[in-house]
Amino acid sequence: MNEKKENRENPLRSQGPGHLRRLSRSLVYRGSVLDVYQDTMELPDQCIQKWDYVCHKKGGGACIVPVLPDGRILMVRQYRPAIDRETLELPAGAIDPEDATTEETARRELREETGYTASDWKLLLHLKTAVAYCNEYTDVYLACGLERSQGQMLDEAEEIRFQAVGLDTLLQDIYGGRIQDAKTVAGILAYANRECRDLRSVEREC
Repeated sequence: MNEKKENRENPLRSQGPGHLRRLSRSLVYRGSVLDVYQDTMELPDQCIQKWDYVCHKKGGGACIVPVLPDGRILMVRQYRPAIDRETLELPAGAIDPEDATTEETARRELREETGYTASDWKLLLHLKTAVAYCNEYTDVYLACGLERSQGQMLDEAEEIRFQAVGLDTLLQDIYGGRIQDAKTVAGILAYANRECRDLRSVEREC
């Protein structure tokens, strides 16, 4: 299933008295990836507050749950300066202008970060990263029928290693607090739930 690239921001409409509404929005900081705005908000009790809004310039991107024939999942390990530590995550990346769909983004990111391609793609989830203050979205795809086609094709600033990890180990790492990246947690749990549901369906047919 292809997810078309679109502007998913749903601006808050001005409503009558007794409702939260945005009166204005002004740019505070312009970055290379993110712009920060200050919203002037009128609260239901008529009070005025200043709220922050973060606009992801590309809108968002895609995340992949790549499942090898033996059931293990391809994960990537990289250093994240924002939290000053190395993390274990699902492959993912931002949508590019030439990507017509987030599935195209997912295919490209899997190939670049791991060197693998997949023959079977299914959309698992639509995610909004931080609905309280940011417009970023992530579409999570399940990728099966994996084959190694080439080496990694990383950007100059990327230092990414990949490894195959069993689903049970990943679930233990999630519930043990060792994996905390939101898109990774959501993707792994969605895949685990899908596998459990498929198994129950097979058991009912037997």
